[in-house]
Amino acid sequence: MSWIPHTLHAALAGKTAEQLFCLDFLVLFYQEKRTEYVHQQIFSSGKKNNQYLHNMITLQNEYLTASISPLGAELQSLLHKTTGIQHLWSGDAAYWGKYSPVLFPIVGSLKDDRYYYEGKAYHLPRHGFAREKAFTVNQLSDTAAVFTLVSDAATEAVYPFAFELQLQYTLQAHTLTCTYKVYNPADSTLLFSVGAHPAFAVPFTNDTHYTDYYLSFNKSETLQRWKLNNGLIDAPVPLPLQHNQLPLAPALFYEDAIVLKNMQSNCITIDCNKNPHGLHFHFTDFPFFGIWAAKDAPFVCLEPWCGIADSVLHNQQLETKEGMNRLPGGGRWERSWAVECF
Repeated sequence: MSWIPHTLHAALAGKTAEQLFCLDFLVLFYQEKRTEYVHQQIFSSGKKNNQYLHNMITLQNEYLTASISPLGAELQSLLHKTTGIQHLWSGDAAYWGKYSPVLFPIVGSLKDDRYYYEGKAYHLPRHGFAREKAFTVNQLSDTAAVFTLVSDAATEAVYPFAFELQLQYTLQAHTLTCTYKVYNPADSTLLFSVGAHPAFAVPFTNDTHYTDYYLSFNKSETLQRWKLNNGLIDAPVPLPLQHNQLPLAPALFYEDAIVLKNMQSNCITIDCNKNPHGLHFHFTDFPFFGIWAAKDAPFVCLEPWCGIADSVLHNQQLETKEGMNRLPGGGRWERSWAVECF
């Protein structure tokens, strides 16, 4: 039980031997204490962590300033200097206390928060664990930073794979690019999903409203929205567009996220006819895409995914889960998305 934080050993005292050696019990207990553990891990072991752990990393060029937290390698600010517009959501916990979490090693929810691999049951929370982990900063310049997360005993207890996950943020002119890199240091195949979840503040200016904005797809689309049933993928329904545009309205998200599969588009623009400001969101080779906002919140998330939540009919076997990427031993994998502000 060396992977269990020392602060949890006391809480395990008094449990029966059967409970202590039951993997389901240990993992469920770990899940319940996950947030507490992460904060203890980050703030109580500073000597073991990278020098940037407590500091926001700031990147800037002539046009943009971006701030990234080493906790979850999470982008938390994207300011366009020319327009003065803060394009990223503020993280107001009254609506949603995140900004742009990375989704790894799963995207979305598992059926009963459980999966099976090689005959064993494992538990993972929605969107996995990377967003709650402290990344190290491997490289830092004025316009680029690389954040790295490496598997350890704690991750392997809930996800039995060795991995190295990197997020690289780069500024170039009016564009911020985020690149995901996954390396498999083992001999066996690595099964994983990766997804983005950036939230963009809408409206952009005080003289406009949420419903003045729309999402414009760069290619002709006939879309189906895969409905969510308690976080799991259910049957699809048509998602009508108006001249290849989806007008934003809070009611779009009252039944959870819009989940799309195999779009033709590789760019979605957040735009408004009442001012010249907006952003182009570029993505390539992401077979799944989510669009979401918390109820009545002034933001919209544009989420390219290489992975997807379980289907309501899924058998919970990781090897047959839709959207799992397979990386052979020693292999490397890479995807990128980018935000171009105007």
